[in-house]
Amino acid sequence: MAKYNFFEQVNKNFDKAAAYTKFDKGILSQIKMCNTVYHVSFPLRRDDGSVEVIEGWRVEHSHHKMPTKGGIRYSHKVDEDETMALAALMSYKCALVDVPFGGAKGGVKISTRSYSESELERITRRYTFELVKKGFIGPGVDVPAPDYGTGAREMGWILDTYRQMKDDLNAEACVTGKPISQGGIRGRTEATGRGVYFGIREALNVKKDMDALGLEVGVEDKTFCVQGLGNVGYHASKYMTEAGAKLIGVAEIEGAIYDPAGIDLEALMAYRKETGSIIGFGTSKELSDNSMIFEMDCDIMIPAALESQITAENANKVKAKIIAEAANGPVTADAHEMMKERGALIIPDTYMNAGGVVVSYFEWLKDIQHVRYGRMNKKFDEGSLLKIVRELESISGKAYNTADLERLTYGAGEADLVDSGLEETMITAYNQITEIREQHNLNDLRTAAFINAIQKIGIMYEQMGIFP
Repeated sequence: MAKYNFFEQVNKNFDKAAAYTKFDKGILSQIKMCNTVYHVSFPLRRDDGSVEVIEGWRVEHSHHKMPTKGGIRYSHKVDEDETMALAALMSYKCALVDVPFGGAKGGVKISTRSYSESELERITRRYTFELVKKGFIGPGVDVPAPDYGTGAREMGWILDTYRQMKDDLNAEACVTGKPISQGGIRGRTEATGRGVYFGIREALNVKKDMDALGLEVGVEDKTFCVQGLGNVGYHASKYMTEAGAKLIGVAEIEGAIYDPAGIDLEALMAYRKETGSIIGFGTSKELSDNSMIFEMDCDIMIPAALESQITAENANKVKAKIIAEAANGPVTADAHEMMKERGALIIPDTYMNAGGVVVSYFEWLKDIQHVRYGRMNKKFDEGSLLKIVRELESISGKAYNTADLERLTYGAGEADLVDSGLEETMITAYNQITEIREQHNLNDLRTAAFINAIQKIGIMYEQMGIFP
C-alpha cells in the first residue's frame, strides 16, 4: 500500500471546505498550521540493563481555545506527520461538537508489545516529565487522554508524575481517561464507541439519505463489518448489535473473518481471549488478507483501527453503502471522492469518533469543579419522583410493586448523565452538519463537517484580534 502523508490528507479536506467560507486567507492559513511542535528523545534503561533511546512528540495545533486537548498514542508507526495530522483533527473535532478546547496530540514511537509493564511505566513517566518541563501539560494548558496503545493505566501514571512535579489544586484535570479512583469519570471507557453508535444511528434516521441508498430507516437488521476490535471497535459493535444490527465481518491484526449468518460479538471476544486469535471462530470463513474485509458485502463498514486504510487503491472494491469513520482518517481524500461518486455515504471521523473528547470534557469539568455528577441531585430527584408516584397510587387506587417503584423513581447517576450529555451532543452536531450540507447543496458530510468547524474556529480568530 502506498504511503500517504496524513497531514496533507487532512489539509486537502480543509482546503475543499474552506472554499465555502468567507474568511481571509491569512486566517485560514493560521487555522491550518500547527502552532507548536515538540519533538523529544530520552533514554530508557530496559529490564535487561541495556539502554534504548525513545522518541516522542506533542503537537498543539490550535490555541484559539485553551487548554488544548488530545490523546497520546503509543505505536511503532508514530511520527511527526501523523501527530500533526491527529492534532489538527482534534481542533476540528472539538469545534464540531462545541467542546471548548484547542486541538493537540501526543505520540511515543514504541510497540507496546515489546515492553514490560515496568518499562512502559518508566517511558510514560519520563515522557510526562518532558511535557511538564516544557509546559506542554496542565489543566489550563494542554490535557492529554488515551489513544491507540494507551489507557487508564497510563493516564494514572501521567497524573501521578504531574502531581509530584506541580503543586496544583486542579492536578486531576491535567489528563482525562483516568481510573475512577484518580478522578476519572464513569462512561469514559466506552465513550468513543458509544459516540460511533449514536452517529450511525442519527445517519440511519435520515430518510432522504436511506432512500438514496436503498435502505430502510433505523439500525435494526442492518449488517456491518468492523476493522479493529479494540476499545472503539468493540464498543461500537456492542451497541450496534444491542440495537438490532448484525455483525458479519471482523478484521484484526491476526487476520479477518466473515460470516453472513452473523457473528456473536461476546462469544468472539471470549474465543479470542482463549486462543489469541479470531481465526477459526464458529462457522466464520477466514479471509485471505486483512484488507479483504473492505470488499465484503454489508450495509455498514466501520474502520476502527488506523488512518489511510481505504485509499485510491482499494476504494472501488468497497461494497458497503455506509462507511462510518470510527478511526482517525481511515479514508483518504481521493478514496472519499471515489466512493462518494458511486453513491456511498461516508460519516466523517471529525464527527464520528468525537464521543471520546466529549466525555473527556465532562471529566475535565468534573475535576476542576471537584464534584461528582449526580452527587447533589440524585436522591432529591428520586424523592420527587416517589412523591409523584405516591400521588398516582392515591388517585388510581393501584399500588406499584417494588420493581416498578424502583424503575419509576430512579434518579440519574454519573454514568446516566454522561451518556445523556453524549447523546445530546452527537444529535446536535449531526443536525448542524446536515443543515450545512443542505445550505451549500453538498453531496457529502465530510465537507459539511469541515465547514462547520472552520466557521467556529475562524470566528474565534477574528474576535481574538490576532492580526494587526
